[in-house]
Amino acid sequence: MERFVEVAEGVSLWVEAHGPEDAPAILLIMGSTVSGLVWPDELVEALARRHRVIRYDHRDTGASTWAFDTVPYSATRMAEDALAILDALGVQRAHVVGLSLGGVLVQWLLVAHPERLLSATVIGAPALDGAPALDGMTARAPIDPRLFEFWRHMFEPREREAQIEWRVENWRRLHGAVLPFDAEEFRALERRIIAHAGRHDTSTAHARADPSGLARGAELAHVTVPTLVIATPEDPTNPESNARFLARTLPRSTLVTIDGMGHSVPRAVVPSLAKALLGHIETVAPR
Repeated sequence: MERFVEVAEGVSLWVEAHGPEDAPAILLIMGSTVSGLVWPDELVEALARRHRVIRYDHRDTGASTWAFDTVPYSATRMAEDALAILDALGVQRAHVVGLSLGGVLVQWLLVAHPERLLSATVIGAPALDGAPALDGMTARAPIDPRLFEFWRHMFEPREREAQIEWRVENWRRLHGAVLPFDAEEFRALERRIIAHAGRHDTSTAHARADPSGLARGAELAHVTVPTLVIATPEDPTNPESNARFLARTLPRSTLVTIDGMGHSVPRAVVPSLAKALLGHIETVAPR
């Protein structure tokens, strides 16, 4: 099922759902600047055998509305969009899974709207700003300056093929060095996303969205929703130490490591990732 959900006047988000409509829902929240299609079809299919799996494009990504200059928004509004999607699909509570920025938005939902979450999963994201210090642990490890230098060129205009190659190189840098990197897999993904969006540029909107409302890390210690924290040891933006800190901070957390995983979701990690997600969801699912 594919549809558009209006989350504000003149702003509609592309939403796709798979699996039985009466099954428990899993909402997949992607990271900054990328389409929900980055969640692999193989992962969606594995989860959808017994669940209603929902993925979507944030504002200013993919096939959703690109209108930040006329309808600006904050990062917390992006999290509220996720709730608007659940409302539109008639889902009262869901298992919510977030990667990167999506993992940050999931944490905000944990503290702001826990009543809407059956469970949470955070992948490749640090704890919200303001989380209390822990002895001998750092909340957020520094990112390699070379990656920041590469990202400095993210929003430069390029021809379509050059843009695809820049994105593939970005995925290569995020992928890590343990698992073989299949450039053609990510090249095909980016061609599909560009066809889906009808454009090949990358919006600056998420970089400009006000993040200040996300600074609620002090409340994480009071979260009661069961949360899976997935450590991605090859992630150059959020190494395993960030996941360990977050898991220590959340009182009802489980920490699982996906060996070889970086800051991407290649087909090679889908079996391990699906197993971890389903194991967590089935453990906390209401009987």
